[in-house]
Amino acid sequence: MSSVLEFEGKNVDEAVKNACEELNLSKEKLPYEVVSYGATGIFGLVGNKKARIRVTVPEFESTAEILNDEPPGDGFQEPINRADSSIPRTLDADETHAFSNDSKELGRDVLQRIIDFITTDAKISVEDGSDRILFNVDGGKSAVLIGKHGQTLEAIQHIVEKVINKHNAERVRVQIDIDGYLEKRRASLKGLAGRLAEKTKRTGKPTMVGKMNAHDRRIVHVALHDDSEVRTQSMGDGFLRKLVIFPKKYSPRNKRSGETV
Repeated sequence: MSSVLEFEGKNVDEAVKNACEELNLSKEKLPYEVVSYGATGIFGLVGNKKARIRVTVPEFESTAEILNDEPPGDGFQEPINRADSSIPRTLDADETHAFSNDSKELGRDVLQRIIDFITTDAKISVEDGSDRILFNVDGGKSAVLIGKHGQTLEAIQHIVEKVINKHNAERVRVQIDIDGYLEKRRASLKGLAGRLAEKTKRTGKPTMVGKMNAHDRRIVHVALHDDSEVRTQSMGDGFLRKLVIFPKKYSPRNKRSGETV
């Protein structure tokens, strides 16, 4: 009879080391197979997974007997690598140096790698904005890349910006657009802001817009900034917040429930 034990580590070497220390065995006498090599996550930022090995130890042999044994003969089985080679290996953070030290080229390469996991036939163009690097994506499954209310696009942009700034002393801002989505979204939000402002003026009551990210809230704030009859205010905590449009003469003492859009 044999006992089967599993050990983990940030990589296979560390998992083997942990097993050797726990079982008091040398690496050469540790019969193990690799269950998983683990992963460093997306560019070393998220989704880390530990490596795992499986060790089979005969119950009738004590640790001391194994240590004092002669070197293994022909019957000794070398460790078996059973990791699934069909699973794509995620990119290690250090490997980003292999792409480019230039922020635009690094950002393009990172964005291309992410997109390739999601869709095909997507092309990326890069341009310099006034205060940020602009990446435009055309083709592929744009709806999947954008996600509901632009949440997938927002997440992709966050990852690309994180990787770029991981290798830069000064903060670099990034904006990613997919098939002109941001301009369409901007136009839609400006129209919504105008309609809700008119409703607020007509009813004399605050109008509440559902939860929005910082980019969308800014569009509404700017759109109504010069309107002398209303004011806007973000409310709540976290990434997604509500935005409320108040009439300028509105008094909290006479406050009633705001209308939700």
